[in-house]
Amino acid sequence: MCQLPKTVDDSLIVGLDTADDAAVYRINDELALIQTLDFFTPIVDDPYLFGQIAAANSLSDVYAMGGEPKLAMNIVGFPNCLSPDVLVQILKGGHDKVKEAGAILVGGHTVEDEEPKYGLSVAGFVDPRKVLTNSNAKPEDLLILTKPIGVGIVNTAIKGDLVDKEAYEEAILTMSTLNKYAKEAMDKVKVNSVTDITGFGLLGHSLEMAQGSEVTIKIDHKKVPIIEKAIEYAQMGLVPAGAYSNRKHVGDNVKFVGDIPEEIKDILYDPQTSGGLLISLPEIEAEKLLKGLENINTKYGIIGRVVEKEDCYLIVE
Repeated sequence: MCQLPKTVDDSLIVGLDTADDAAVYRINDELALIQTLDFFTPIVDDPYLFGQIAAANSLSDVYAMGGEPKLAMNIVGFPNCLSPDVLVQILKGGHDKVKEAGAILVGGHTVEDEEPKYGLSVAGFVDPRKVLTNSNAKPEDLLILTKPIGVGIVNTAIKGDLVDKEAYEEAILTMSTLNKYAKEAMDKVKVNSVTDITGFGLLGHSLEMAQGSEVTIKIDHKKVPIIEKAIEYAQMGLVPAGAYSNRKHVGDNVKFVGDIPEEIKDILYDPQTSGGLLISLPEIEAEKLLKGLENINTKYGIIGRVVEKEDCYLIVE
């Protein structure tokens, strides 16, 4: 994208300048449009669950910007060798998640492809004065993560037919849970910065927040919520290639302090599908947000804090 000409528009609140989750365009003083798009190949065998997970992942970007999704359109790649009934189940899963989000599914586009692909283009609304970005974390903020990590490692175990029932069910619950509920809790407190944790993993997306905000983020690895059995699977070497790409991407921008097991590092780099929100907020607001998160079904917690910029952007203790 850096090779494309830069488009300048006074109404474009969030565009390509930061690594944010969606674009935001001001319509008037009280209304702005959020636009996002995401899709991927199946990560589970069940087509209905795949549709739910892909839709939840696509909708997440709107919540990460502080908005409400309103319209969604299907993006589908589908091979002729599979039964149309499979596609029906994928689309039904997506439809049900869009409905749960309070948005409307209004069609889409399908192309023939060798491998199934599914996702959504989503439009949402937000008050332009309340747009949340990943580049406004403040020193002394606390960091709250609203879902556990380790999804990529568990999915690798699923593909290898090595996953147990409990880990599988927790991973499915994590991926299919809408960030709508975390966003509703955020609406009741003052929040400085937000991003959702997806393909770049916890450390990759934390790095984007730290760089965009020109701060250092400190993470306590013992407080990071992790999916059951993900540590055991990482010890077995069931680490997806994306985790190694993320490790290379983060590079020297992270400093590990103390004796942190290698499998924990793998999980911190692990690419997530439909991950939770990483929220940076004043310490005085943290307990109120945690109270608001009590009704969601996934693990969550305070995982670190923001400090003045030090010699690297990320410190894991």
